[in-house]
Amino acid sequence: MTSDAKKIRYAVVGGGQIAQQAFMPGIGQTSNSELAALVTGDPVKADKLAKRYGIKPWTYEKYGELLKSGEIDAVYVATPNAHHTNHVITALGAGIHVLLEKPMTSSVEDAEKVLKAQKASSAKLMIAYRLHQEPGTVEMFTRARKGDFGELRAFSSTFTQNVAEENSRGHNGYWGGPVPDMGTYPLNAARNLFGGEPVLVHAVGTKASDRGFDFHDTVAVTLRFPGEKTAQFTVSYAAATAENFTLVGTKATIHATPCFMFGPKLGITYVEKSADGEKTHSFNPVDQFANETQYFSDCILNDRDPEADGEEGLMDMRVLAAVERSLDTGETVILPPAERTRQVSSDQALELPPAKEPSEKAMISIVPQSK
Repeated sequence: MTSDAKKIRYAVVGGGQIAQQAFMPGIGQTSNSELAALVTGDPVKADKLAKRYGIKPWTYEKYGELLKSGEIDAVYVATPNAHHTNHVITALGAGIHVLLEKPMTSSVEDAEKVLKAQKASSAKLMIAYRLHQEPGTVEMFTRARKGDFGELRAFSSTFTQNVAEENSRGHNGYWGGPVPDMGTYPLNAARNLFGGEPVLVHAVGTKASDRGFDFHDTVAVTLRFPGEKTAQFTVSYAAATAENFTLVGTKATIHATPCFMFGPKLGITYVEKSADGEKTHSFNPVDQFANETQYFSDCILNDRDPEADGEEGLMDMRVLAAVERSLDTGETVILPPAERTRQVSSDQALELPPAKEPSEKAMISIVPQSK
């Protein structure tokens, strides 16, 4: 089949909230991708979701068999972070393309193993940075690097929510907590706005006395970048919902909110303030999961390497690991200089319309994330 006619067949690995709420409905908005299978250890999910989407369910014990079956071309891995590595390496070893939820893994060592596996494979790997295909975010990234806001000085952000301890995110230690889960968003934004990698990391964490998390539920992080740039962000699992960031340059300041979340009614927006006045840049809601899937499938069909590849995932991982060390020791962590070989480009932005999301009640066998 020609690349214009073929659709990439995906198996969802892990049928949790993000897969049910966003990826599985979103893939139906694409023109080059289709849902073909679900891998889950929950027989109720296997039965009900397979019937809902007309797909074949597989158990984790049969995962290797699925990869060799000829029934799929790619997997979307959305298991808890600690389980990413084996699912990804096994798929890449079988020549199956991988769209991997962030954070990439739960250690730098495992992230490097994934990169090594991808380089040895004929298959492609993309880390699911959905905002790298969202028009408003892509515009901010590319304008910042072009110099529209002048010399960039500082970035600050708050990203918080009230998470239920009963959810898997609430009791799996640091790598299941707010820094890898939510902190990846402001971290990735700062890195892509500055077009560089941090060289210094310091973090302070607190634990609310009335909550039962087994990690710091609120964490404040300070980063130093080359060129005298600084970034700060605070994330929390024990607070009311908030999401925003501010970027300060010598010509302009931009304040973005909403800026990290997704939803059928949520459009990324930022306000630009300069000597010329104030201008609001508002973007229509898009299906961020459909966008990233359409983009990745296009890369597969046309044999192009995706931008948000394993290197991008590793650059975030090294900072997330440094935050963990700083929280454990109370010390500032110095990172060796690093550079990405690619950056987000304007042609990555897509505008697929939002799919209808199922309600929490309509999702199968999940512990709702929100308290």
